[in-house]
Amino acid sequence: MILVDADACPVKDEIYRVARRTGMSVKIVANSYFRVPAEPLFEQVVVGDGFDAADDWIAARADARTIVVTGDILLADRCVKAGATVLGHNGRPFTAANIGGAVAAIEAGYQTDEIEQAAFAYTKAVDDGEKVIVGVNAFVEGRPGSP
Repeated sequence: MILVDADACPVKDEIYRVARRTGMSVKIVANSYFRVPAEPLFEQVVVGDGFDAADDWIAARADARTIVVTGDILLADRCVKAGATVLGHNGRPFTAANIGGAVAAIEAGYQTDEIEQAAFAYTKAVDDGEKVIVGVNAFVEGRPGSP
């Protein structure tokens, strides 16, 4: 069985083609409805709106007989630990070896810190006039020096 984390999956059509060719059943899991082919191989699973509801549903069903397609590293980590084969949207497999560092970085908040620091630096540059945004901090109607 193929479980698809469908909310942000750009390769659903490719998954449908593979499923038809191999005869594998596919569950398209999401927080909202998607157009899914009306064929016996495909089933849409709409989970609740809760945070990570789709991830939780997929992780609870992932095992050694399951292929999971996701771009979510934390879900990939959970499914790999459950014994599933996990593929990214680019078709490359996630393994414990190639996602361990990313999981550690996410759990430590590295990406969030980097985004916050970049946003702060960008906002400061705009506020200090080092970065010009027409209509925001330069060439604003009614300000001296503006046309």
